[in-house]
Amino acid sequence: MPFMSTPWHPLLEGPLAAQASQAVGEIAESLASPEPSEGGRSASLAGGLTGQALFYTYLSLHTSEPSAAERAADLLDKAAEELANQPMAPSLYAGFPGIAWTMEHLRGRLFEEDGEEEEEDPIQEIDEALLAPLGRSPWVGEYDLIGGLAGLGVYALERLPRPAAAALLERIVDRLAELAETMDDGTAWFTPVERLPEWQRAIHTRGVYNLGVAHGLPGVLPVLAGACAAGVAVERARPLLDSSVRWLLARRYGPEVGSCFGTTYAPWEEAAPSRLAWCYGDPGIAAALLATARAVGEPDWERQAIETALACVERDESTSLIRDTGLCHGAAGLAHLFNRMFQETGEERLGQAARFWFEQTLQMRAPGEGVAGFRAWEVNPGGEPGWRADSGLLEGAAGIGLALLGAISDVEPAWDRMFLVSLPPVAQIPTAKED
Repeated sequence: MPFMSTPWHPLLEGPLAAQASQAVGEIAESLASPEPSEGGRSASLAGGLTGQALFYTYLSLHTSEPSAAERAADLLDKAAEELANQPMAPSLYAGFPGIAWTMEHLRGRLFEEDGEEEEEDPIQEIDEALLAPLGRSPWVGEYDLIGGLAGLGVYALERLPRPAAAALLERIVDRLAELAETMDDGTAWFTPVERLPEWQRAIHTRGVYNLGVAHGLPGVLPVLAGACAAGVAVERARPLLDSSVRWLLARRYGPEVGSCFGTTYAPWEEAAPSRLAWCYGDPGIAAALLATARAVGEPDWERQAIETALACVERDESTSLIRDTGLCHGAAGLAHLFNRMFQETGEERLGQAARFWFEQTLQMRAPGEGVAGFRAWEVNPGGEPGWRADSGLLEGAAGIGLALLGAISDVEPAWDRMFLVSLPPVAQIPTAKED
């Protein structure tokens, strides 16, 4: 049976909860400042106004303050205006599907559920805009979460049970199946060297299999599981899911390496440990695999996900490679992953790890710098590393605020569906009606 989520409970108590609440308030004040920060005035979900709207919505759900809801609506209106007037990419994190996903996600949270008919649905035209390119074979774009098919799968899952969403999801499964490579030990997606970012080409000179949730196979698994749970393209999605999970688990390292999985895999490259992060690393893989297992009722996958998460708990802090606090690869992101898995499993060691990393998040603040004291560490390929102010969701203050809210609130942080560490409730797909 697919897993049914348990009620969400505040993780933090006492002085630490008070510190987190104060930080959330200061983030809200700072984001309302007219002073721009990195990416802060773009429309995107990952780095711009849409991600901030998500933060203010969950703040309003936690505090019941009308001003937070009004701020969220205003930001989303501005993002929608930019969407109407500026061309944007067809990607979840940086493009127009991310704005549409947020509008859908906020139904019943920021906007009232009013029983609109499908023809009155303001997002329907986004479905239609995506159906045509997804119907073309072969797919010439990426397969990943950040900019490719898996990210469009997140959008389609949020839109279910609408027939257009089911059609989108079915085409996404088809395109993933066409791009997949089946080997003796399972199925995976290969990235040839010419499709790698320039800075990675010198590292992976012959291409690579990506093992990060953000850009690799682990980010595909929950999409396939969500399709199976919803009854969409099951005859293609389920064999692909089983085979790709088998391939991933076959990549698990022995204890001598220092992590359960690497960031990438190529048979001609040496094994190397990964950091503790969502984008690349064991915590992201564990959380995505747990969501996958719960969606399709696979207890062995769930066991291996929890074992991976607990192995992360046992790692020394010095091996984490965490330098800043953002969701993508920082302390707040790691804390939230542990919190999500603790809430799902009740495993107290995960709860303790979440509390520790939330405490680290708050201790890493630099008063007077960044956004409410939170800074993002940036390493530009070929450039000098340094700190920057970032108001966005993926690496900046809006995302940190969302993670902190998830630690002090009884409102489930369902926004983390965009990270594929949770999935929407199973939606029944309606059957076609005869005219």
